[in-house]
Amino acid sequence: MPIFEYACDRCRKIFNFLVRDVAARRAPRCPRCGRSGMARRISSFRIGRSEESRMQKLADPSIFSGIDEKDPRSFARWMKKISGEMGEEVPGEVDEMAKRLEARESPEEIEGSAGGDYTKDDSGELYES
Repeated sequence: MPIFEYACDRCRKIFNFLVRDVAARRAPRCPRCGRSGMARRISSFRIGRSEESRMQKLADPSIFSGIDEKDPRSFARWMKKISGEMGEEVPGEVDEMAKRLEARESPEEIEGSAGGDYTKDDSGELYES
């Protein structure tokens, strides 16, 4: 028995319904407002990939396209893209760093608040001392 998604145009909500008879053409009523004739939607899905195919994709140099070294937000987007390719959730501290970069916080501010002792070298780069 499949589960189908239906959208209510009035509520602007999507609901899941267990459908016992796939041949039945009658749309369910909205559980929120009671409106009949909800529209069936195509459910989102995810395609499973092997570890090898994920690693091949990450080895492709085009994965680095779109990174602008002068724009920390582009690095944050890249980190999210990589975690999506890996099929894993971003660790909490990495997710927090990405959010701070997207909020236009400078990498120096982020590193300075990380709790370590950092020093700038002659080129202005930070390193842990």
